[in-house]
Amino acid sequence: MDKPKCVRWAFFFLLIFMFFFILWITERTPGTYRMIPPPHQAPYTCPFQISERSITPLNNTKHLLVSAYMDQRVNGLDVRIIGIFKRDSIQKLHCVFCCAGKLSSTTPGTILQHSDNFGFPYVTTDVMCQIPQNCNATHVNLLTQPGKDRLVDQPCLPIRNKRSNGKEKEKLQFNFTVCISNLFGDYNNVLQVAQTLEMYRLLGVDRVVIYNTTCGPDLDRLLQIYSEEGFVEMVPWPIDQHLNPSRGWLFSQSGGDVHYFGQLTTLNECIYRSMDRSRYVLLNDIDEIIMPYKHNNLTSLMDVLQQQHPNKGVFLIENHIFPKKPFNESKWGPLPRWRGVPGFNILDRIYKEEPDRTIYHPHKMIVQPRMVQQTSVHEVLKMIGQMFKVPPDVCRIIHSPISTPTQRPLEQLHVDTRLRDFTEQLLPGLNKVLREAGLLT
Repeated sequence: MDKPKCVRWAFFFLLIFMFFFILWITERTPGTYRMIPPPHQAPYTCPFQISERSITPLNNTKHLLVSAYMDQRVNGLDVRIIGIFKRDSIQKLHCVFCCAGKLSSTTPGTILQHSDNFGFPYVTTDVMCQIPQNCNATHVNLLTQPGKDRLVDQPCLPIRNKRSNGKEKEKLQFNFTVCISNLFGDYNNVLQVAQTLEMYRLLGVDRVVIYNTTCGPDLDRLLQIYSEEGFVEMVPWPIDQHLNPSRGWLFSQSGGDVHYFGQLTTLNECIYRSMDRSRYVLLNDIDEIIMPYKHNNLTSLMDVLQQQHPNKGVFLIENHIFPKKPFNESKWGPLPRWRGVPGFNILDRIYKEEPDRTIYHPHKMIVQPRMVQQTSVHEVLKMIGQMFKVPPDVCRIIHSPISTPTQRPLEQLHVDTRLRDFTEQLLPGLNKVLREAGLLT
């Protein structure tokens, strides 16, 4: 036999030997070690997406979602989702929760439209949800049809105001929060805003929450300084990217999709945002100051009012307009000057219109947020407790608008120099922040 054939036969017998050897080893090896475990599948976790926006469209609807808060004041319900809904497109909705990373079964949503809409197609709407048993809910979402697979493309809302046993016993972070809604139209009245914020600081306000659609560059720079300091909390409010917001309060006069850039929604959102951190919330516009007249600060005012009216949770403050009129320095003394600062000086607004109380006259409010469920601009819609109208000689609103629809003659106005009582205290902080903003040299 030649050499190549020997090599081939040797290789053939070697392969046969190796085959039987491997077979023998396999049979002797316990089955436990021969099993290859299947790969672990990722658990069905959530949230898939978390909304970090202040306005989130709800898939397959014409509605917008804003925020979600724990609210167990309604029997059998646990979470309140605040939104802006198209009134003619209300449909059944289903709540689904993230329970410590796992998706819950759905529960029916209870839809509560707010009664005030001023004729606009879109209205502030709450959806109340019940958390399933044994669910430590962290996020919530809404579905038009039950089914977890429909949730993938819809960002979840984090549930805020979640209480723990320890947190419930903690002291509230703030005594007074002011809610300002809304800045829009490149508003740039820097001097009035700075004076208003510094005045509120003197009166004892701890935090001012401002919902901002647009504002002018100088005001934006000023508010950035207040935000970095922690006195102002800016909430982006891009309502104009989703709807055609009205600049007026009545649909029949101004048209549009939603009242006054969504003011009703932001006021409600601010109440719930402040519910677990502030004892009182002041609801007013950027050109208004809720001013005590028999006390030097809001703390003293509310201590007296609350002692006199322990069951009241909403305090109505009468609006008083201070129109623009010539200021006589020879009679009232010189005014501080802030040349080059955009806006007007509210310290020269010393003439006040007397309200006509024979017709409806608007109020703004100081509320205990935990006693409010739904609010409008001038009154609370749903609450726990009662309301009290504060006499104007005790507290009233100093309202300094840029312009007024009618001009009363000077002899029909009353002098009110309450703001000037704070001038010496006001100037140092005011000048400091204007310098920091590069608006004062």
